[in-house]
Amino acid sequence: MRSFSLAAPERRYRKVEAGSQGMQDKINRDRTADRRTGAGDEKDRTVTANADETMPHDNVLIFDTTLRDGEQSPGASMTLDEKLLVAELLDAMGVDVIEAGFPIASNGDFESVREVSKVVKNAVVCGLARAGAKDIERAAEALQPAQRGRIHTFISTSPVHMKHKLQMEPEAVLDAVIASVSLARNLVDNVEWSPEDATRTDHDFLCRCVEAAIKAGATTINIPDTVGYTIPSEYGALIAMLRERVPNIDRAVISTHCHNDLGLAVANSLAGVAAGARQVECTINGIGERAGNAALEEIVMALKVRRDLMPYDTGIDTTMLARASKLVSSVTAFPVQYNKAIVGQNAFAHESGIHQDGMLKNNQTYEIMTPESVGITKSSLVMGKHSGRHAFREKLRELGYDLGQNAMQDAFNRFKDLADKKKHVFDDDIVALVDDEVARGNDRIRVASLRVIAGSEGPQEATLDLVVDGVSEKVTCTGDGPVDATFNAIKAIFPHDARLQLYQVHAVTAGTDAQAEVSVRLEEAGKTVTGRAADTDTLVASARAYVSALNKLLVKREKAAPSAWVASS
Repeated sequence: MRSFSLAAPERRYRKVEAGSQGMQDKINRDRTADRRTGAGDEKDRTVTANADETMPHDNVLIFDTTLRDGEQSPGASMTLDEKLLVAELLDAMGVDVIEAGFPIASNGDFESVREVSKVVKNAVVCGLARAGAKDIERAAEALQPAQRGRIHTFISTSPVHMKHKLQMEPEAVLDAVIASVSLARNLVDNVEWSPEDATRTDHDFLCRCVEAAIKAGATTINIPDTVGYTIPSEYGALIAMLRERVPNIDRAVISTHCHNDLGLAVANSLAGVAAGARQVECTINGIGERAGNAALEEIVMALKVRRDLMPYDTGIDTTMLARASKLVSSVTAFPVQYNKAIVGQNAFAHESGIHQDGMLKNNQTYEIMTPESVGITKSSLVMGKHSGRHAFREKLRELGYDLGQNAMQDAFNRFKDLADKKKHVFDDDIVALVDDEVARGNDRIRVASLRVIAGSEGPQEATLDLVVDGVSEKVTCTGDGPVDATFNAIKAIFPHDARLQLYQVHAVTAGTDAQAEVSVRLEEAGKTVTGRAADTDTLVASARAYVSALNKLLVKREKAAPSAWVASS
C-alpha cells in the first residue's frame, strides 16, 4: 500500500468570521435569504429541506439513537414491539430526530426502521447506512413511509481506520464521501454525513471531506468521537476549527456524537454546543457501544439548568425523562445505576443530616432541579385490592402510561393479583408490573406455572410448565439449589447452549412482601442478551427473567450483521 498523503492538493481553506454568535447570525441570514429567493437549491446541491435545518440560533436539536447505537450495547436487544413503544415515547416527548436502525444490517432492522417510520408523527426518522450504494438504497426504501426521513451515511476518515479497516487511500475515501452523499441526496431531501473517528482524523483531510459532503448535498455534518478519545477543550476546538476553515459550513447543521469511554461524552457534547454545534446525538440512559453514549437526559437538563452559561433551548418535555428512562431500562433489561444523574434512584435522595436540615428549610439549598421537573414522583399508598379499574387507569396515566383496552385489562388483572399478595401497592410496583408485561409482549416462550421444593435438606426440585410456540410442556428437575433446579427445567424443555453470565436480584420496594426484580444475562456464540422480570416470588421472577433472555436470544439469532461494518459513529 502506498504511503498516505493527507494534505489538500492546491487548496487553501479560507477563514470566515469566528465566534459562535457571529457565525450563527451569518447562518441564519443566509438561510433566510435562501428561503426567500430559492438560492442554494442548485448551488452545491444543498437545500434546507426540513424545519430542523432552519431553527433559530438558540435551539439545539436532540437526535436520539437509542434504537440504533443504544441497541448495540452488549445484551441490549429489543423486539419490534419494544422499539415501537420507545419510538412513540421519544416522539411524544419532543425528540427532533429518531435514528431507528441500520436497515442493511438485517431484515429485522429494515422492518424496525420501516415500522417506526409509520408510527412517528413529529420527529424526523433516520436510517443509518455505510457509504455503499446498497446500504443507502436499502435505507431509503425503509424510510419511505416516514413523514420526514433522513439518511445518515458514514465512512471512516482517520489514518488508522483508513489503513487497517477500509484499506483505502484518502483520495478514494474522499471520492466515496461524494458518491455516497450524492446518491443519498437523490433519494431523500435530508442527508446527514459522519466521518467515523473524526477526533483522530487529520484536520486538513477532515475539512476537505466536510466541504465535499456539504457540496454533495449533506444538510447535517456529524462529528463523532467514535472511540471516546477526546476531551472537552479539544472537542470544542475541533468544532470551532471546522466552522472557521470549511467555506460552506454555513450550509449545514453541525452535530455532536460522543462516546463515553473516558466518562466525558456529555461534557464533550456540551463543549461542542458551546463551539457552535446545534444538534446533539445521544441515547436514553446513555446506553450504547462499550461504555455508552452521551445521556439524553443529562444533556437536556444541563442545558435547562445552566441556561445562564448555555442559553440554548431544546423541544424536550423534561417531565417525561424518568418515564423514558424506565421504559428503556425495562425493554433492554439494563438497570439504571442508583447514582445515575437525573434519573437514578438516589438522584434526589438526601441522607446527610446537614443536607436534610437544609432541604427542610429550603430545597434549593441542595437541589438544583426538582424531581417533578424530570417526572419523578414519590411513591404513594393509594392503590390496593379494593381499587377499581377507573382509579387504576388514572394511576397509569399519572405514571405516564396510555394503554389500549386489551393491554389495560391485562395490566389490571395483574394488578389485582398483585394486590391480593401485597397489602400496599406502590407506584414502583405498578411500573414494574406494567413494564414486565410490555417486555413479554409477543414472546415465543412463556412461563405458565412453577412449583419449587427447597430447603436445607436436598435435593431441591422444580416443576415447570413452559409454553413454547403455543404448546405446553411440563417437566420436573433437580439442581444445586432452587434457582439451579428452575433453570435446569427450562433447559430440559427448551435445549440451548447459552451460558449464564449474570444472575442478579433486587427488591422493587421495601418490605418482605416486595416484588423481586431479577436480571439474567445469557451469552451464545458471541451474542449477549439480558432478560428481566418482577414478581413477589423471587423464583418465579427468576424463571421469567431467564425465559425473557431466551426470547431476546431468539430475536438476536435472526439478526445477521453485514460483514466488516462498524456503526458506532
